[in-house]
Amino acid sequence: MTKLSVNVNKIATLRNSRGGNIPDVVQVAIDCQLFGADGITVHPRPDQRHIRYSDVYDLQAKVHTEFNIEGNPIPEFITLIKKIRPAQVTLVPDAHDALTSDAGWDTVTYKDFLTDIVGEFQSIGVRTSVFVDPVPDMIRMASQIGADRIELYTGPYALQYSVNREKALEPFVEAATLAKSLGLGVNAGHDLNLENLHYLWANIPWLKEVSIGHSLISDALYLGLKETIKAYKNCLKDPLSEV
Repeated sequence: MTKLSVNVNKIATLRNSRGGNIPDVVQVAIDCQLFGADGITVHPRPDQRHIRYSDVYDLQAKVHTEFNIEGNPIPEFITLIKKIRPAQVTLVPDAHDALTSDAGWDTVTYKDFLTDIVGEFQSIGVRTSVFVDPVPDMIRMASQIGADRIELYTGPYALQYSVNREKALEPFVEAATLAKSLGLGVNAGHDLNLENLHYLWANIPWLKEVSIGHSLISDALYLGLKETIKAYKNCLKDPLSEV
């Protein structure tokens, strides 16, 4: 079964735009789990423009599914992971001022750095996933680094889906197949939505997890959070049934 992890960053963005605690990030995470989410994802950034480090500590006691913390392993992030010890950490090579994640790691260039970080997190029992583009060399090196999983950056797939979904998907199937052959678990995330998610899953049914935030929270404005989570989980089934 492919797990659905809901990224609640956009909830924090809305809260921060007004101040105060509305909407309540922790309560939304609790509700997401109640409505069927298999995990909660957060991606704290140095400028704390959405999820704050304090939110991560508040969520720790409330996430009873899988807690996935994404981020660039700067010293503050490393300290956070050591204190929280989530089920999974996803290493993302974001610049401090990045609007959103838009590329995977160059695992060849950063081999030594990532090997040390992966080993450090695994030593405290945290599963590590490395955010990568669907490039064979990057995936092979992720395996050599010792990562437990990769997360495929699916932005290009989502961008080209409406133009030619078969062509858009091809490098991702190849990448996921290679990762599987190397013993790596495969996650996926970025710009996945109700239109393109099922096709990805149907062709890569061994996906361990998809992490979805922006589109899911946007859909919830129309469908409501409970029905939206139901709809996304429905995309991870075969055959795709009516929602």
